[in-house]
Amino acid sequence: MITEPTRIPPRDDRGTQPAPWRRPRVVLWTAAGVATLGFLVALEIVARGYGFSGPITEQSREVIFAPESGPLLYGGLALTMVVLTWRQRLIALGIAAGVDVAFFLVRWALDADMNFGNGALWVVLGVAVLGLTRRTGQERLLLLKGTGLGLLLVAGHKTGDTWLLITSKTRATVLDAYVAAADHALADPSWLVGRFLNATAPVSTGILHVVYGQLPLAAALVGLYQLRRVAVERRFPAHHLVRTFLVIGLFGPAIYMIFPVVGPVFAYGTDGGAWATANLWPDVLPPVTDPQPIPFDGITPRNCMPSLHTAWAVTLFIHSRDGSRAMRWAGTFWLVGTLTATLGFGYHYGADLLAGVVFALTIETAMRCSAHGWDRAGVRVVALGLTVFAAQLASYRWLPTEMAARPWLYGPLLLLVTGAVIYAYVRAARAAREREREPKPGVPRQRPARREPAEPARAVGTTGAAPTGTDDSQDPDATDAKPELV
Repeated sequence: MITEPTRIPPRDDRGTQPAPWRRPRVVLWTAAGVATLGFLVALEIVARGYGFSGPITEQSREVIFAPESGPLLYGGLALTMVVLTWRQRLIALGIAAGVDVAFFLVRWALDADMNFGNGALWVVLGVAVLGLTRRTGQERLLLLKGTGLGLLLVAGHKTGDTWLLITSKTRATVLDAYVAAADHALADPSWLVGRFLNATAPVSTGILHVVYGQLPLAAALVGLYQLRRVAVERRFPAHHLVRTFLVIGLFGPAIYMIFPVVGPVFAYGTDGGAWATANLWPDVLPPVTDPQPIPFDGITPRNCMPSLHTAWAVTLFIHSRDGSRAMRWAGTFWLVGTLTATLGFGYHYGADLLAGVVFALTIETAMRCSAHGWDRAGVRVVALGLTVFAAQLASYRWLPTEMAARPWLYGPLLLLVTGAVIYAYVRAARAAREREREPKPGVPRQRPARREPAEPARAVGTTGAAPTGTDDSQDPDATDAKPELV
């Protein structure tokens, strides 16, 4: 009988299996955890230097004090609960609700700030304690991964808020004049969509405010759909939406420091107050002159280049493709609605959106390749995305007047290079899916073993073994063989 090959763990040069802490995946997760912790500590130190608390302090205080966002903490709890059984989930929700009720009563008695969410954070931390003290091996690792996923969602939000505060304190001038001039090559889409929303308000603006504000909720629903089988399979999928969302939120604000922009509604609209250059948006196009950095206040975040809402909406659209028809339609609706809202509310220029698309596809490809293995197509997409993204930022900064003077050339060129990244990503993603469906290389196809006749049951009280059907004196294909009685 031919048996399937046994998967043997890798061994070192001495022929023995490496210690658990030396395995590549363990080393990778440890390095990522240390790097993340170091980044959060550094961000905390910088924030304290500017007179406000950082992400570690903000998240730690929510164990006792009123949280900033209760739905965010319960979203983190929902991600953590993907590793629990249904019975454990009901218990976790009951404990979280009970803790929140107790905190509510205490705060009401003390006339303190009222909010909910402490119970969700307590349960997330309790899952980590349970994994460390009551579980071992793979079960412990699974519970810790679930806890890390829930805490990273909250920490990512806190980190983003800290980043935005740092951009407003460290970047005294903004580059809106450069992006507004470059946006003439794209026919000033923010001004066009802004006038459209003003003409169709309040219906259009009401819908789009919900779409724009609830993008994290939509992403959480898609992420939970992708992670719905973790409790059954006892492992996380190699790649899912939450990974890309967190990485985009981590690296995006770093670009804000390089290219600070506040958006047309602040630089050219009423929301900018005394710091706005003029009250032009969205009725009057800004003049095309020699752009200069604009001094701005120390409060408004410089969070336009690239548009992270666009980047998140693009990744939401991509990951919703693997869901049901309703989810695919919802992903498309959220993408179109988010793009319309970012332009129509004056939060972004058209140039920001193109940069956000390239930024999202580059990170999504890198995250997929890190999970499933790097190939030539993935490397090409990442290299192309980085090149195009750098070229976009450089052209917005150094060629805005030329782009505004020749929109017939630079407008189609911007769309063309962005379309090239989209096309390269689609081809690489399609090829990656086809490879995942193919059988693994290196494992020969096994011929089915010959089906042996069923072994008949022995009579009660016998001591001899029943014939196996392999004796030469019997027909191996006979189905009416009787057990030998002794």
